[in-house]
Amino acid sequence: MSNQELRVLGQSDGAGACCPGLLTAPLDEDQAVELAKVFKALGDPVRLRLLSMIASRPGGEVCVCDLTPAFDLSQPTISHHLKLLRQAGLIDCERRGTWVYYWLVPETTDRLAGILTRPAGEPLPERTAPAGAAS
Repeated sequence: MSNQELRVLGQSDGAGACCPGLLTAPLDEDQAVELAKVFKALGDPVRLRLLSMIASRPGGEVCVCDLTPAFDLSQPTISHHLKLLRQAGLIDCERRGTWVYYWLVPETTDRLAGILTRPAGEPLPERTAPAGAAS
């Protein structure tokens, strides 16, 4: 794994434990850094569209040849965006002859959802008024 590649979110060397939800425990520094890299990969409209196109594709995978025409961008730029999504652990790919096929890594998106989702039935934490605020 290169320095630019990310571990699959919530998995440390050999451990399969998931990150805690934001409402259950504060993230530690390593978890926050890891999570920020995934959100940074998602923080671009082109990458969000690519991820959506890949995830919603019937059959679960899509050829890069079907992705590129949807954008007014060069093929190398699309490949760069796909590389960043792959490094973030959101998608994976396989070369078949001339073409590369991409698919969603649902474990990563499930972990993101788990981190951001409030456990069912649990109330939100009570908010306290800031000191000096009028009631």
